[in-house]
Amino acid sequence: MGEIKNLSNAQAVAKVKELAESIGTCMFCTYDENQLESRPMGLQQVDVEGNLWFLSRRGSRKNRTIEKDSRVELLFAQGNEKFLAVNGNAFISTNREKIKELWQPLAKVWFTEGVDDPDITVIKVDFNRGHYWDTKHGSMVAFAKMAASLLTGKTMDDGIQGHLS
Repeated sequence: MGEIKNLSNAQAVAKVKELAESIGTCMFCTYDENQLESRPMGLQQVDVEGNLWFLSRRGSRKNRTIEKDSRVELLFAQGNEKFLAVNGNAFISTNREKIKELWQPLAKVWFTEGVDDPDITVIKVDFNRGHYWDTKHGSMVAFAKMAASLLTGKTMDDGIQGHLS
């Protein structure tokens, strides 16, 4: 099972920031009449309060769904070594200052008029709670311990996991 390390307050925010920003892309899940809908989204930022920020198109299905039901689930995964599940509420804004702060050149793929594209919105996800799974020593050590476990038949779980609040 590995080590259990539940985190709260500033430690939880630091873990969310560390994992979400290092992974970068998540499955952004919304609820449409209690039906879960998921799509990949690139994270722009995790702020000091633990809010997760994304850029989105004004008329997108995702935005329309959030306007009806703000509950979201964000699922981040990187190989066999890092996982993060975040639960929260999403809020849509057209704050031009925040759009400029979050803008990256790659975003022009989706917003062809650039940072001033009138269809850009920001989505702020207010982090409520979550769960993480991480390796203690990185992927090489984790892989070596998994291989040793297969050979010896003994568990050598290198993971740390816990609740985030």
